[in-house]
Amino acid sequence: MEDRLRILLCEDDENLGMLLREYLQAKGFNADLYADGESGYKAFLKGKYDLCVLDVMMPKKDGFALATEIRTVNSDVPIIFLTAKSIKEDILEGFKIGADDYITKPFSMEELVFRIEAILRRVKGKKGKEITMYKIGNFTFDTQKQVLMIDDKVTKLTTKESELLSLLCAHVNEILERNFALKTIWIDDNYFNARSMDVYITKLRKHLREDPSIEIINIHGKGYKLIAPEPENTEK
Repeated sequence: MEDRLRILLCEDDENLGMLLREYLQAKGFNADLYADGESGYKAFLKGKYDLCVLDVMMPKKDGFALATEIRTVNSDVPIIFLTAKSIKEDILEGFKIGADDYITKPFSMEELVFRIEAILRRVKGKKGKEITMYKIGNFTFDTQKQVLMIDDKVTKLTTKESELLSLLCAHVNEILERNFALKTIWIDDNYFNARSMDVYITKLRKHLREDPSIEIINIHGKGYKLIAPEPENTEK
């Protein structure tokens, strides 16, 4: 059996922290709980963690300060912020520091675990278990750096764009079922998420329009299909 993944959990609300830790343990993770950013940072330096879940509002050192310090020692470890505020500036601040995801309280434990699993699936590519580079027509798509390259042009994709394009590439010239994509990336296949996915498909079409041999078509009632000349998948 694979080693249990270790999660650093920093949450100053004792009850929520204990609940989260128990839930994560029950889901097969090893989770260490710390009540403030300072003790969380000390633990991070000592332990080897696969992922960090950090509350933004914490005593002694808030989540942003802690994440900044973690990023100076480890630029790759995935970070998810927990926040009571869904303020846009906060979210932008979090992404600037290098957050991988953001979850606003109140949230369901299930949602957090889905987010964790989605991030870990993406990170797995670094260990060589998944394809990290796709060739789509004249484009090269690096799933780890989340960049799309053609000639000298490099386009940085958002996490959602990157996840969606990865799924399309994995099913190139086949139908990518709409519900499968929604559940994989957005967790829930409700109407709003479906609309959101349409918006991302439109963005991807714009990114890919420099190579006319590529198109993303709608398959009515089923999903989408990325049409591209014979794909070559290259592992790093």
